[in-house]
Amino acid sequence: MDSQILKQLEGYDRVITDIDVLKRYGYDYRLERGLVKKYVERLHPQIIDVKVIDIIEETKSTKTLRLASKQKYLPPFQAGQYISVIVEINGIRTSRPYSISSSPDEIAYYDITVRRVEGGLVSNHLLDSITIGDSLQISGPAGNFYHNPIIHGTKLVCIAGGSGVTPFKSMIQHAVNTGTEREIWLIYGSKNADELIFDDYFVKVASKYKFFHYIPVLEEGSGTYKGYITAKIIKEVVGDSSDKTFFVCGPQALYEHLLKELKPLTLKPKQLRLEMYGVPADVFAQPGWPKDISRNSTFVIKIRGKKDITVNAGEPILQSLEKNGIVVPSLCRSGECSLCRVKLVSGKVYQPEGVKLRQADRRFGYIHSCAAFPISDCEIII
Repeated sequence: MDSQILKQLEGYDRVITDIDVLKRYGYDYRLERGLVKKYVERLHPQIIDVKVIDIIEETKSTKTLRLASKQKYLPPFQAGQYISVIVEINGIRTSRPYSISSSPDEIAYYDITVRRVEGGLVSNHLLDSITIGDSLQISGPAGNFYHNPIIHGTKLVCIAGGSGVTPFKSMIQHAVNTGTEREIWLIYGSKNADELIFDDYFVKVASKYKFFHYIPVLEEGSGTYKGYITAKIIKEVVGDSSDKTFFVCGPQALYEHLLKELKPLTLKPKQLRLEMYGVPADVFAQPGWPKDISRNSTFVIKIRGKKDITVNAGEPILQSLEKNGIVVPSLCRSGECSLCRVKLVSGKVYQPEGVKLRQADRRFGYIHSCAAFPISDCEIII
C-alpha cells in the first residue's frame, strides 16, 4: 500500500511509535525466522533417507530390517505406530506400511519386520533384493494404534495373528526397557510354532517378568492352546475383562473371527482398539461385492487432465495408478489416514468395511484410493 495512504489511517503514528520502541527494547524474532518450520519438519518429516544396517532372520518367511537415518536423526514415535517404506520396483514407485517393531527408547534405528506375502510386490522385494548397506526411503512415524495409559489403563490384552504381532513387540520391549508399570497378555495365533515371530524373545520375557503373559495359540502341532483364538481361551487366560483394554492386530480373517468371539465379553467401545491391516486379500469374497462383477472384469478410469487407464476390478485404484506411473501420496494403505484420497466425479467403487471416510469426504465425493475398488467405469480428479 502507498505510504501516503498509510499515514492517513487512524492510529498510524501510534503504531510507528510502538514499532520504534520494540526495535529498541523488544526481542528481535527475525533471528529465529524459519526455526519453527525446521523443528516441525524434523519431528514430522515427509521423507527420511535411511540405510539398512542389519538384517535379522526371524522365521523362514520373516526378516527384520534395521534402518538407520543417513541424517543421524530419527523422529520419536509411540510403540505401536508404523512407517511407510517407499520403493521403486520394475519402474513402479509404490509404498507399504510396516509397524515399527523396535522400542521407542532405542533412538538410533527403526526395526521393521517383514513377512513374505504370496505374490507380494514389496515384501518379496525387501526380503529377496535388499541387503545390508542398501538405501531406502521411509515416511515419518504415523498411526493411532498405541497405548495411552491415561485412556487405556495399565492392563493390556494384545491379540495378534501372523505378522500382526510386530506392534506388540514394540510395546512389550518398551515396557521391559523402561520398567513401565503395566500388565500385558499376548495371545498370539499362528499356523504352527515355526511361524511364531519373536517367539524366543517372548518366552524369555515371560519367564523373567511377572507383568508379561505369553499365550501362543497354534492351528497345528502341540501346545497348551490349539486351533483358533476363542472367547473361552481369552476368558481362561485373562479372567475378568472389565478393567482391561484389548488391542487386536492381524489379517482380515482374524478380525472377522475375533469380533464374533469378543461379543460375549461385552466390552465397552473404548476397551477395544483395532489396527488397520491393509485391504482384503480377496475382495470378491467380501460382503456386498456385486455378484455380476467377476475376477476378469476390467474398467476404464478417466483421470481428469491426465489420461485414461484400464484397470482390474479386484485391484485398489491406488495400485492401478502406480502401475501406470501416476504417483499419489499414500501412507497407511488401509483406508484410514486419507492421504491418498481422490475425488470421484462419476462411476461407482466398492469400499470394504472399516474404511474410515470423513463426513466431509462423503459429502463432497472423495474416496480413499488405497481401499477403493472400481465396479464401473469412473472419472476421478487427483
